[in-house]
Amino acid sequence: MVRSYIHPEPKDVSLPRVLFALSDPVRLAMVHILAIRGTVNSVELGPGIPKSTITHHTRILREAGVTTTRPEGRHCWISLRRDLLDLKFPGLLDAVLASELES
Repeated sequence: MVRSYIHPEPKDVSLPRVLFALSDPVRLAMVHILAIRGTVNSVELGPGIPKSTITHHTRILREAGVTTTRPEGRHCWISLRRDLLDLKFPGLLDAVLASELES
C-alpha cells in the first residue's frame, strides 16, 4: 500500500495557517533544516524526537502549505514549498528564517 499525502492547492494556502505552522519552535527548526538542506527524510528533521511527534509537526507544516511530502518506500521526503510561499507572501520565509538565526 502506497501512502499518499494531501497538499493544499496554492489558492488555499492562507497566511494565518502558515503563521500558525511557523509559530512552534520545533516546526520552525524543521523549516530551518529544510531551508538549508533542501529535501530531507522526515526522521532527519527531529533527531531525538519520537517519530509520532515528528509526524504531527510535519503534518501541520504540510497541511498549512509550508512543505510537501513525497513517500518513497519506507521514507517520507519533505521539502519546503519555497516558490509558493515566496509568491504568496514575499519576504515572509526569509524574515522568519533570519529571525531564527538571531535567536
